[in-house]
Amino acid sequence: METEAIFRNFQPLLFSLAYNMLGSIMDAEDCVQETLLRWEDALKQEEKEAIHSPRSYLCAIATNWCLDHLRKAHVKRETSLSNWLPEPVVRTNLEEQVEIAETLSIAVLRLLEQLTPLERAVFLLRQVFDYEYAEIARMVGKSEHSCRQIIYRARQHLASKRPRYPVSKELHEQFLQRCLQATSQGDMQALLDLLAEDVTLYCDGGELRWPMPLHGSSDVARYLLAINEKVSRETEWSWKLATVNGAPGMLVHAYGRIDAVISCELREGRIQEIDLIVRPDNLQHLQQESIWWGSVY
Repeated sequence: METEAIFRNFQPLLFSLAYNMLGSIMDAEDCVQETLLRWEDALKQEEKEAIHSPRSYLCAIATNWCLDHLRKAHVKRETSLSNWLPEPVVRTNLEEQVEIAETLSIAVLRLLEQLTPLERAVFLLRQVFDYEYAEIARMVGKSEHSCRQIIYRARQHLASKRPRYPVSKELHEQFLQRCLQATSQGDMQALLDLLAEDVTLYCDGGELRWPMPLHGSSDVARYLLAINEKVSRETEWSWKLATVNGAPGMLVHAYGRIDAVISCELREGRIQEIDLIVRPDNLQHLQQESIWWGSVY
């Protein structure tokens, strides 16, 4: 296989790895570009014969680029962890095939942000991309034993915070629509019927200065109704179903732009978590897309 064809073949994988590590589309694209440059440089220096597995070689470059990037940004990200949410990967055509190898949900990326950069890298390489421990150890410069310990700790950390039973796409979409409808109609009781008592809402910004995250159905419902009241007073708004990080989600259009991306997690027939992405920097990549908007509430 030609060297350019090799890189093109693994480009979706590299983007997926970088995005799941960094939570940023722009940074992931920068990582892929830098990986290409280093790949080309290695070939120019006649290291081709030493590259036994292009997949592992390229992923090692991308992983270490991401580790360096995360370590530089660690202090800044740590101070804003309470309201950090990733830049969403959105598909407005619900039938469209995602062109990247794997995209973790908003909720899982938020959880992974609580891990150290090294823990995050090892977890993704093993759990998402199915590398053997020996390969992971070589990539990150640690022993196999250390990598196994890292995986064990990460699994324990995530196990209690993720839904045990997946729900169907249809049910997921239904809950999202019912939640938006209840919010738009100012129906407090309908919202409470949809939300788990211990529901948590995460939001990365906005003009309503409520402390984040919000816990409990009453506080979350009041917050959603407060947002609706403010926006409805100032402008018309509409929503559209979309695929957000591989799962059903919604785009909210207000003030002449995409004003929010919403995703949620369900557990035992109720909404357990709502992730509300409103920070302009996280939505900038969506503003150029041509999107049809349906009913206005």
